[in-house]
Amino acid sequence: MRQEPQRLNISHAATTRRTSLILPARMPLEEWKRLGQQIFLITDSSAWWLGDWLVYGQETFPDRYRRAVRETSLDYQTLRNYAWVARNIRPGRRHSALSFQHHAEVVALPENEQDSWLGRAEEQHWSRNQLRSAIRSARALPAAHRGAAPVGIQMTVAPERQRLWQGAANRRQCDLLEWIALTLDKAAQVEGSGDLSVMQ
Repeated sequence: MRQEPQRLNISHAATTRRTSLILPARMPLEEWKRLGQQIFLITDSSAWWLGDWLVYGQETFPDRYRRAVRETSLDYQTLRNYAWVARNIRPGRRHSALSFQHHAEVVALPENEQDSWLGRAEEQHWSRNQLRSAIRSARALPAAHRGAAPVGIQMTVAPERQRLWQGAANRRQCDLLEWIALTLDKAAQVEGSGDLSVMQ
């Protein structure tokens, strides 16, 4: 179920300035954590705000990006990315429980697939990297299996094994879950027929 957008307020105990956040000498842990969550929401929301601002500019004013670059000091490609996501995932289809980056992961997909992946990510509480890995894994499957929902697998490993695997994933420049899936696929191909279509 999609969450209602949250109001973005900064704690009354904190004072905000253009270049600083001034906190009281003593702040309860829970209030400090809430403040961090609000700052994250504002940071994440600003990408949407800039994207929507640029889309409006594109539809209403000429020379939108040149003016936007001058006004925001952001580079052209960053602004184009914000506008691309905002234009292709309009407000009514956005998931407030997910980050802007989650939406950026699916923006190149057809609209029905965007909605499906964003829904799964919200239901499963996936990080952006987990969403990316799930999409890549689904794309690697034969066409006959692409419509099937991913199956969750849980495993417990010793910390030293996890560090070893994470190091290997880092060297391959991929997410740990993606590295595990790729490694298991290779092992299955060596052990079996090498045909991924046999895997259910």
